Amino acid sequence: MDWIRAFHIIVMVCWFAGIFYLPRLFVYHAESSDTISIERFKVMERRLYYGISTPSAILTTLFGLWLLMVGWPAYKTMGWMHAKLGLVVLLWIYHIVSGYYLVQFKHDRNTHSATFYRIFNEFPVLILIAVVILVEVQPF
Repeated sequence: MDWIRAFHIIVMVCWFAGIFYLPRLFVYHAESSDTISIERFKVMERRLYYGISTPSAILTTLFGLWLLMVGWPAYKTMGWMHAKLGLVVLLWIYHIVSGYYLVQFKHDRNTHSATFYRIFNEFPVLILIAVVILVEVQPF
């Protein structure tokens, strides 16, 4: 299971890299006014979301489910695992909402400011901190 856990962590890092960078691209996109920059951001956002973030999210979830199934007899009674799984659901919601914003930018329908995306960008940091603490400290 060490290999599965290693791959779970590797693709999780890739997912978080995309989740951290995509809203930053939204900030720059929202601040842009020239056509060349706007079109460049659309390409970058699409490639990051569909080429890196989404495949990494799927693989993170699959490897995580594999680990969960193998360890279920123990995990089913561990409160920290239930909390972690709840945070993973929130992260998936964040990922899907990011995809919605990507589509809004794609069709030139963005209604949010760069400041909104700067704040939006902070949410996954909180999830990452909480997940790492839950997994490493296992407080309950």
